[in-house]
Amino acid sequence: MNKLHLKNRYLGMLDIFVCFIAYFLVYLLLLSMDETFDKFFGGVPFVALIAVVYSSFLAFFSVYHTDWVYAGAKEYLRLILACLCSLIISILLQAIISNKNVSFKLNLAANIGNSVFVCLCRFMVRLVYNIAGLRKGTDKKRALVIGAGSLAMAFVRDVAHNDKLDYEIVGLIDDDKTKQNLCMHGTKVIGTRKDIERLCKEKDVEEIIFAIYTLKPNEKADILDICSKTGKKVKIIHGLAANINDFSNVNKLRELNIEDLLEREAVKLDNELISGDICGKTVLVTGAGGSIGSELCRQIVKFNPARLVILDIYENTTYDLQNELEENYPDLDLVTLIASVRDKKRLSLIFEEYHPDVVFHAAAHKHVPLMEDSPCEAIKNNVVGTYNTALCAKEYEVQSFVLISTDKAVNPTNIMGASKRMCEMIIQTLQKYSKTEFVAVRFGNVLGSNGSVIPRFKKQIDKGGPVTVTHPEITRFFMTIPEAAQLVLQAAAYAKGGEIFVLDMGQPVKIRDLAEKMIRLSGYTPNEEIKIEYTGLRPGEKLYEELLMNEEGLEGTEHKKIFIGKPVDMEISELEEKIERLKSVVDEDNETIKKIMAEVVPTYEIYHSTNQTADGDKQAVCV
Repeated sequence: MNKLHLKNRYLGMLDIFVCFIAYFLVYLLLLSMDETFDKFFGGVPFVALIAVVYSSFLAFFSVYHTDWVYAGAKEYLRLILACLCSLIISILLQAIISNKNVSFKLNLAANIGNSVFVCLCRFMVRLVYNIAGLRKGTDKKRALVIGAGSLAMAFVRDVAHNDKLDYEIVGLIDDDKTKQNLCMHGTKVIGTRKDIERLCKEKDVEEIIFAIYTLKPNEKADILDICSKTGKKVKIIHGLAANINDFSNVNKLRELNIEDLLEREAVKLDNELISGDICGKTVLVTGAGGSIGSELCRQIVKFNPARLVILDIYENTTYDLQNELEENYPDLDLVTLIASVRDKKRLSLIFEEYHPDVVFHAAAHKHVPLMEDSPCEAIKNNVVGTYNTALCAKEYEVQSFVLISTDKAVNPTNIMGASKRMCEMIIQTLQKYSKTEFVAVRFGNVLGSNGSVIPRFKKQIDKGGPVTVTHPEITRFFMTIPEAAQLVLQAAAYAKGGEIFVLDMGQPVKIRDLAEKMIRLSGYTPNEEIKIEYTGLRPGEKLYEELLMNEEGLEGTEHKKIFIGKPVDMEISELEEKIERLKSVVDEDNETIKKIMAEVVPTYEIYHSTNQTADGDKQAVCV
């Protein structure tokens, strides 16, 4: 027998006892002491009948199947209806059964009293539990809830019912002026977003719970940014909980992360157009084990390709991706290959065997400082690797070839950016001599990717700092990995051949601001508990990244976040000559390699040295 049945059995016994008490008290109030005992004991059979009536209606209305500790308005309504029906039947019985010991007046008063007592018993169960909970809850976290809608109300109710949610809610925050000072489920709306910082201090708040899901991304980011400045831990109700208002699992509360503060409007895709580009076709993704490559695979499988071929030289992440896809998509025709894009012969064998219809080329070296020290590898992997893959696509008449490029290819000051610019030149030139639609998609930094500053900042904060930023004014464009992958697929669907698609990255973000926000999210004060140190610009690093070359025009597409730039192209003989020149110097010293790269890619400015500023910051000098 569970605790609920045991409690309700005791309540059922109490209902019978209360019925007799109600009649006795009414007799006592209306009659003399002698008459009370005489008439009460004479009317015991009738009172017993009334007790049976009450128990029957309470059972009929499922009152005995309710946990009154957590009862809501519906449960109390059923209780009142059960008591009302019992009262009416008791009056009818009194009229039918002539009993000199029970008058109409006495019976009516006793039944009203009995109904009140039955309801009070249930209310007392909840009251006693809440008082006991308050005594035990002195160590509960004081929480401020952002929102006063259905999601917040569900959370407030669940806090009262769920022992795992050890919170004491000090108030609700909502910008709706009509809700100010209203009490909802016993919790008051005490301010708007402008009051968050003040209330956190006044109310001694320990945690902030964000409980709004019907909010525009930029509005959400704005409120969360205010929350992050309080220095308090911020948690967000997410996932399934936001849809069904169910918090029975405490894990549905997650901590705020930097992606929330940079959140933008959700990407809207033309799924029908993308599906026509992928559904029923063989898709090859190079660099599939990387951040962008793996997310591209996750997005591609949603459009039912006939076969997905994932290719990468690094086996660990590729193996993880293979296991993930096989587990989530057991019917997927998945081919996993370990190969290098540098190996033209191996690539040719792969293209000959699988005949891909669509190729997403994400394989590349992308770490700027590492490529500055090893420029030969940027040429071998980025330039020659792209050339090999693109030639195979041309030879085997692949339908479309999509190069994943970068904003660092625009007026590059580092060898990595220059190598990616060369990759763009390759695909734009081959487009003129091929049936394949060659396109490039260019975007900036991706949050949480292997090359992102986010993981590095997290590690530095975990160690107690300092957090290192190259320059106080350095800015970068950011987008999330899913957003980037989705826009790549959409851009590919628009391809006609030769385009460089430029993704709208929103507003640039100062890396210093990013570092400060991450420190606050971790519960520390920037430059007090966790220091920020400026280390100077790294070799080849720019303060500001660009998305378009100076000579490029910009055309819109059907998608408001995707634009097209069309730089000047070249003849294939010139392209082949440039690639041969780069191949010929891969075994030379770094300066020679960079010099030839500058001749091959005219917009490349070679990083030359660093100068120390008056403030102690290092500045890059390009020649």
